Amino acid sequence: MAVGPGTLPPLHPVKGMRIGIASAGIKKPGRKDLVLMELCEGATVAGVFTLNAFCAAPVQIAKRHLASAPRYLLTNTGNANAGTGSEGMRDATRCCEALAQLVSLPIERILPFSTGVIGEKLPVEKIEKALPAALAALDENGWEDAASGIMTTDTRPKAASSQFEFGGKTVTLTGISKGAGMIMPNMATMLAYIGTDAAVAAPLLQRILGVAADKSFNRITIDGDTSTNDSCMLVATGQSGVVVDEQNSDLLAQFTAAVESVLLELSHAIVRDGEGATKFVTVQVEGARSSAEALQTAYTIAHSPLVKTALFASDPNWGRILAAVGRAGIENLDLDALRLYLGDVCIVENGGRSPGYTEAAGQRVMQQENILIRVLLARGEATETVWTTDFSEEYVRINADYRS
Repeated sequence: MAVGPGTLPPLHPVKGMRIGIASAGIKKPGRKDLVLMELCEGATVAGVFTLNAFCAAPVQIAKRHLASAPRYLLTNTGNANAGTGSEGMRDATRCCEALAQLVSLPIERILPFSTGVIGEKLPVEKIEKALPAALAALDENGWEDAASGIMTTDTRPKAASSQFEFGGKTVTLTGISKGAGMIMPNMATMLAYIGTDAAVAAPLLQRILGVAADKSFNRITIDGDTSTNDSCMLVATGQSGVVVDEQNSDLLAQFTAAVESVLLELSHAIVRDGEGATKFVTVQVEGARSSAEALQTAYTIAHSPLVKTALFASDPNWGRILAAVGRAGIENLDLDALRLYLGDVCIVENGGRSPGYTEAAGQRVMQQENILIRVLLARGEATETVWTTDFSEEYVRINADYRS
């Protein structure tokens, strides 16, 4: 179950990156569950990671290795290697060591990533056995296979790709993401990998990624649960010959916008493929006193089980949305000034139901796959948007059966 067609766009190869996929049989025999990304010498890498205190062993190691000019990104699905203590750290390190030996590199130049069931021992031997096949499969056109290889409860692969011209040269950006449940900011369980052939110094690349992730992956929520394994990596190979720096503000702005666009597309794809999702819901809060206040209000609505089940039922039960706004913790909220919209339909104004509102008008909006909830607080200038889904019986079934 997912919202929209979900067809992948053409994925442009990124010069300086090769991807190999192999089957380690971690959870299901024969499944392509090991994804290896090879980066050219000189590539720079930026990353943002989960803020969950129980962050997985591979996250801890990837963060530590990030400053050591990474050459390989190694991802396994089917096992999160989280909640595994010191043994999990040893297992993640063993995987890095096995790959480092095969490619004759220091272990610090390997970044490990894992996704899947929490609390189970990582089958290191299976991963070690599959590494030669992943290396043999390295190809610059491996993006589509990788998008499928990193999936867990996802029903479809997620990818985005774009190009722009600058100074007679073409700059390419291509990325993939995975995630369908345990999605909540800080980060929003997800993995994302984006490559570009522009040349960008690591500090600037990190800053661009941080801002872009905050506008995309940190603005989506499926169920309000922050994963232990979230990681989003941005790789710049420099192979296009286009150098992005702060001296050329026009190029910097163009590149930054391209990164933000790709990340937003990838993050929206996660929401559209949310576990059991039948609706793609935009919650927009306008006129707040601060960004924090706007986000607090938006997330209170987006996380409400009562709102989300009403969305699934296509029931314009606007009282649930109003109640969520009322408990969002906004100090001295002027109820008479607040307005609430479902799409283009005004539901609430002057402290109560809008005189022009009809159940039929609300029903028309709620039956759509793409729904906009707008809250106008009339308190200030801040506006924030988050994206979420409804809750269906399928969400319960998926998460009840997850470990089977």
